Amino acid sequence: MTKRISDESAIKSTGKSWNEWFSILNKAGAKKMDHKDIAEYLSKKQNVHAWWSQMVTVQYEQEIKGRKRHETTSGYQISKSKTLSFSTSKVFSVVQYPALRKSWLKNPNFSITKSTKNKSIRGKWVDGKTNIEFQFYPKDKTKTQLVVQHSKISSLKEAEKLKKYWEKNLNSLENKLSKFEV
Repeated sequence: MTKRISDESAIKSTGKSWNEWFSILNKAGAKKMDHKDIAEYLSKKQNVHAWWSQMVTVQYEQEIKGRKRHETTSGYQISKSKTLSFSTSKVFSVVQYPALRKSWLKNPNFSITKSTKNKSIRGKWVDGKTNIEFQFYPKDKTKTQLVVQHSKISSLKEAEKLKKYWEKNLNSLENKLSKFEV
């Protein structure tokens, strides 16, 4: 289970403690709802901010419904992010082009299915079963946050392994970026 955000933070941001939210959701029939319906209920009927509606939903699913860490309806999903001291166009290029990718990514030969310049790259991972998405967020002209999301993972063990894999490879990317002329 993911470490729970404190009751104090939940109360400060939502006006209710975790147990109060769990009671409200139980009364609303959330045990039989899917993730989307619970989050929508919180947002529309309880006026919970979008980010907090997701947090309350995940916490409820983990503590009440038995959802495992990183678990989704289509397997497991992990994400890893890194803020890099380089322009978005440079970071995007070293992820997009296989010739540049192979210098920092252990398995560089994934297939790109959709790419939006300096915004996102989606693809099928090298295993042919899981999906990968890179999202690029400019922080200013010289910094970019890169978020990697890996989904449709078959087990929690594999999800944890991939989380470490992406952390290691993003660190490698950070070390190699200064050497690229893009």
